[in-house]
Amino acid sequence: MLVRDAMSTVVLTIGPAHTLRQAARLMAARRVGAAVVLDGDSEAMGILTERDILTSVGTGQDPDRETAGTHTTTDVVFAAPAWSLEEAAEAMSHGGFRHLIVMDGTGPVGIVSVRDIIRCWAPARDHRSTLVG
Repeated sequence: MLVRDAMSTVVLTIGPAHTLRQAARLMAARRVGAAVVLDGDSEAMGILTERDILTSVGTGQDPDRETAGTHTTTDVVFAAPAWSLEEAAEAMSHGGFRHLIVMDGTGPVGIVSVRDIIRCWAPARDHRSTLVG
């Protein structure tokens, strides 16, 4: 199975000036665990995850003052849609992260998460086997 088969095609993009609260609201509304942070001035791209927001709030920082740009991971590993799920899992394991931005020639086309990979690899549960005689 390939990354294109598992990835979410809902790609939330935000700017570095978004506050963490704004980012969290947008992520919650779209039910995603990460946002692609695009800086139009420098053409830089990074990723902001729910863990980044949780870490900031957990250390007492104000989510209405902290910006996405301050908490964005910029040394991002990108996946290609044609990568195998094994390649994506290896990159995540090696890098210690749970999301990969999926890129093609035009830009971000999806995000693949550990959850996406597990969903594809886990066998479908057979509910009949849980029924008692």
